[in-house]
Amino acid sequence: MEIKVLGISGSPHRHGNTETLLDSFLEGTHASGGTVEKVILNTLQYSPCRGCNACHKSGDCIVKDDAVILYEKILASDCLAVASPIYTMGITAELKGFIDRQQYLWARKFILKTLYFSDDHIKRHKGIFISTAGLGWDNVFDGAFPVITALFNTTGFEYYDNVIANDMDRYGGVKKHPAALKDAFEKGGKVVGVIEKLKTI
Repeated sequence: MEIKVLGISGSPHRHGNTETLLDSFLEGTHASGGTVEKVILNTLQYSPCRGCNACHKSGDCIVKDDAVILYEKILASDCLAVASPIYTMGITAELKGFIDRQQYLWARKFILKTLYFSDDHIKRHKGIFISTAGLGWDNVFDGAFPVITALFNTTGFEYYDNVIANDMDRYGGVKKHPAALKDAFEKGGKVVGVIEKLKTI
């Protein structure tokens, strides 16, 4: 049984703390039999939402670029791992601009009523948020959660878990964190097993 895992790195910094944490999670999914693809947002060509609302009538985005192609990959995935470091108490501009582009899917779902995800579909599709932050504050990730929730809700994924590690400045990076990479790997393996079990029910 193929479990398609899509990882999206929203960091402009290649191979930094957050992408490294994402990689560990994806390694865990692969080790448990998942089919893995990783996408680096800042290598794609896409623009932010124009707010034109044309999609409210057609259900399609008038901007034809890499964002639309990536959303098709998202809809075809079983597990979606979205990664972003915390910049100014929120997700990166690259990821926020991409998430705003889901407006045409939102229009299909809530205005045109042409896109529907059953409860069973949502249970079998798991969304994971992966993030690191320099600060050690307990609430440093709070500004990111609502936006990530909106992404998962619109695209038919259950918000299943977070893989987050703060206090990177004190640790000197995620590779020096005592548990973050191991935790990410284990959670990657676990979610593949959960999806496999749900698909057999």
